[in-house]
Amino acid sequence: MTESKNPFELAQAQFDRGAALLDLPQEVRDILRQPLREFRFQIPVRMDDGSARVFSGFRVQHNDARGPAKGGIRFHPNETVDTVRALAMWMTWKCAVADIPLGGGKGGVIVNPSTLTVNEKERLCRGWVDQMWQNLGPRMDVPAPDVGTTPQMMGWMMDEYSRLTGEYSPGVVTGKPVDIGGSEGRTEATGYGVIFAVREAMKHLGIDSKISTAAIQGFGNVAQYAAIAFREMLGGAVKCVSCYDQRDRKSYTYSNHDIDPHFLQTITDEYGSIDKTKAAAAGYTIEEGDAWLCKDVDVLIPAALEGQINAETAKCINPNVKILAEGANGPTTLEADEIIKHHGIFLIPDFLCNAGGVITSYFESVQNDMNYYWEKEEVLQRLDQKMTSAFYGVLNMAQDRQVYMRDAAYLVAIDRVVRAMRFRGWV
Repeated sequence: MTESKNPFELAQAQFDRGAALLDLPQEVRDILRQPLREFRFQIPVRMDDGSARVFSGFRVQHNDARGPAKGGIRFHPNETVDTVRALAMWMTWKCAVADIPLGGGKGGVIVNPSTLTVNEKERLCRGWVDQMWQNLGPRMDVPAPDVGTTPQMMGWMMDEYSRLTGEYSPGVVTGKPVDIGGSEGRTEATGYGVIFAVREAMKHLGIDSKISTAAIQGFGNVAQYAAIAFREMLGGAVKCVSCYDQRDRKSYTYSNHDIDPHFLQTITDEYGSIDKTKAAAAGYTIEEGDAWLCKDVDVLIPAALEGQINAETAKCINPNVKILAEGANGPTTLEADEIIKHHGIFLIPDFLCNAGGVITSYFESVQNDMNYYWEKEEVLQRLDQKMTSAFYGVLNMAQDRQVYMRDAAYLVAIDRVVRAMRFRGWV
């Protein structure tokens, strides 16, 4: 079997497995295998030197049966419409498995944001909204930050939408700075949510978290706070992190007996690239980018991009690994799933494991609607409750149906979306 490199084909194949287990009618499968709506557009931007560049932008709304489309906007040089389609579909399942009243969407721009100045990034963000604003809104489609985008960028997007509509509309995007309607706890939410799920998996497997170890791929927002929470909430040790270096255009693994994520944050740029020179001076061993996957640890946390664990790389996983917690979206291919199942590794599937971000984005939308804002402790407590409930919903399904955790997550999520579609009279 040839392994597909297309993320949308992977997302469809994963859906097909769940649809078959649920014995869904063909007309229901036909709706859910494709996005309801897609937008493609060109964004002209005046650069600081006076020249003009045109960037390709996307927005995909996969399904909104349960509520407004929800999903981030990626600024990445290798962005494709199929990546955006896959991520939008995964967002539909993520919102459903977390049982929040939102659908799935995703956006993107083909650009390396590290090559743009601050002013150029602002013009690009406003240009994206200029193309999409009539199809965005708190009751229609709510973007958020993703790879290559930041809370500041969400602030510019919110401001542009408010300017075009003529009214202050903080709820049009989430992941904003707290000063303009963002939620406390949003920065930490996805990474913390990953570790809330890992904590429950350890309880289920009888693992003592205080002597546990982890290896993490990525050192963006999700990976940073997953590393912090693994050490400070669980009492475990993070042996390494692996991340892409924007300057060298390749990945490296930074290893230590117990990395200090707070220190690494001080030598990491806004795109998750660690300063190699400073890391080496602090005693970190710098290895090849795939080295994280081979470490003798209890937990692997891929928290970078999709398709990182495939039929070849999965063979490198150390036999002592007990948990694979997917902090990234779609990091594992179908072929790699078979290897993981064969080795008896407990999987926490992506759209369950990394749902903390969208759950807290939902909390942000609720707070925007109320115009009343919670303290961080309350946000994180509500996040813990939602993640724990979602974890056991999937675990119970896996045990009841005797299926792989990924299949169980699809069974829970697809069933919720299909029921909403039926009640709305779509099928």
